[in-house]
Amino acid sequence: MIRGVRGAITVDCNSEEVIMSATEELLKQVIEGNNILPEQVASVFVSTTDDLNAAFPARALRKFPGWTYVPVMCMKELAVPNSLPLCVRVMLHVNTAVPQEEIVHVYLGGAKVLRPDLGNTLAK
Repeated sequence: MIRGVRGAITVDCNSEEVIMSATEELLKQVIEGNNILPEQVASVFVSTTDDLNAAFPARALRKFPGWTYVPVMCMKELAVPNSLPLCVRVMLHVNTAVPQEEIVHVYLGGAKVLRPDLGNTLAK
């Protein structure tokens, strides 16, 4: 039973340290909000807005405890109408019995929900 878990976080500048720290915080919030275990993760997708360097989130993800062998794909995201600049987004496919409508999607730092039909969200 693979479920999709989404998250996004905005950052205030295009620096490696800031982006890596923000990505790690986003993943932490996604994991804690859904009680996800590393072994439940099938894949992780990281995308960034055009004004961020897509290599930095991948490095942050590889540093995450217990996530050494999680497949990673990084891609530069096309511009989305009404989306915020300097935004990192993640999509985790997790093996869990939790119904999709009970999954918590995490949006931090003013990040906008690009698909409002996703159900539960946690915004800070």
